[in-house]
Amino acid sequence: MKTRLEKLSNLQQRAITALAGVFVIISCILYSELTFLLLFCTISSLTQLEFYRLLGLDGNQPLTYYGTFCGTVMMFLAYLIEQDIVPFSNYFIISPLLSMIFFIKLYKKNDLKPFTNIGFTFLGIIYVALPFALIIVMALRGGKYNYEIVLGSLLLLWASDIGGYFAGTKFGKRKLFERISPKKSWEGAMGSAAFAAVIAFALGFYFRTFEPWKWYCIGAIIVVVGTYGDLVESLFKRSIAIKDSGTSIPGHGGFLDRFDGLLLSAPFIVTFLKLFS
Repeated sequence: MKTRLEKLSNLQQRAITALAGVFVIISCILYSELTFLLLFCTISSLTQLEFYRLLGLDGNQPLTYYGTFCGTVMMFLAYLIEQDIVPFSNYFIISPLLSMIFFIKLYKKNDLKPFTNIGFTFLGIIYVALPFALIIVMALRGGKYNYEIVLGSLLLLWASDIGGYFAGTKFGKRKLFERISPKKSWEGAMGSAAFAAVIAFALGFYFRTFEPWKWYCIGAIIVVVGTYGDLVESLFKRSIAIKDSGTSIPGHGGFLDRFDGLLLSAPFIVTFLKLFS
């Protein structure tokens, strides 16, 4: 039997779920650095588990729980080190943790392709957990929690998604990358850039962390790299013949569907901030 939410149109489901999700995310970011940390650790873990589950649908056997554990440890280390609670040398803890992946696979007798699955385990950590750890580094820039950096980046990401969705739905004709994502269009990309530019202007006016031009640069990174992030995830889903990464978020698919643009954008944003701030 369908729930009341499932009976609504896809757009209605997207709107209701998005409003609820945005409320939770913004509340956690604004309330304290601890709620911010717990929120992003939770999102990272759920996204990584989803990624490994999808790999399992294609007959692979990554170390789902151990890989997710390594990703979570990486995030907490990033928090503790950026807060100067523990010294930078503690980052080396990650090295033996990752090396254990090889040892664990030695005892998996039923794994016919152990090195393939070792590679997929590492991929889940690099593709999902590392970008979320970099978001923590970004939020704790200079050793002090700054919600404006993360919130501003998320607002730009959401603006890019909304602008792309409505412009693509209403005006989309010229295909952007038909081989990978038939629904994406150049018109959608332009709508994405236009709405992100509007939000970047507002961030430059209300948020004092950066000069306005830096918000425009972050917006450009999110529009361009975020689009590629969406295409990369579409390529992944096509390779295992599925439409959505999951059903966890009604109207939006799974966690990978919702945060794919952020996964590839985060390394570029952090690098930009480290070089120009």
